[in-house]
Amino acid sequence: MRPPTPPVAAAVVCHAHPLHGGMMHFKVVFRAAKALQSAGLAVLRFNFRGVGRSEGVHDYGVGEEEDARAALFELQERLPGLPLVLGGFSFGSLVAVRVAARDRRVLSAFALGLPIGTADRAGELARLGAARLPSLFVQGERDAFGSGEALRALVETLPPPRELVVIPGADHFFEGHLDALQEAVAGWARGRPWEPRPAS
Repeated sequence: MRPPTPPVAAAVVCHAHPLHGGMMHFKVVFRAAKALQSAGLAVLRFNFRGVGRSEGVHDYGVGEEEDARAALFELQERLPGLPLVLGGFSFGSLVAVRVAARDRRVLSAFALGLPIGTADRAGELARLGAARLPSLFVQGERDAFGSGEALRALVETLPPPRELVVIPGADHFFEGHLDALQEAVAGWARGRPWEPRPAS
């Protein structure tokens, strides 16, 4: 997906868990991509290995991290010189956080519906914090895999720049709240978080 004007950055969006029906056409993934496009970014959605027409089989996050890095390489080749942004929804947000914390090409990251209730995510988020990447977290207040307040407690331990948006009444899939999700992502991207900020 390309914006109507020359792109200001390029983003990869990762989808939810492949074994639970996750694919690049999920509403949350599509809305996130549209939000980024509206802010001037070129966006690549893709299917993890074993999903749709993608080759391979589910690899419990390990191979999926390779898939995300391959998508970043593809964007880098198609749109050389543009800042790279990486994010995802649910399982895809975990993959994105892990890759973003280690891949120096990624200049900002976002996590939508981060599933923090399934394991201890403090260490993973700490690595993202250590990389000092400008990051956005969007969580449903009533997310069954980690409430907005539970995520707030983790995000507040991270150094800035980081932003958390908790959407009142929203569940893990943001049903009935997709417009709010889209605006949160678009507003963050319009601020061009990947650009260096002057020291205060």
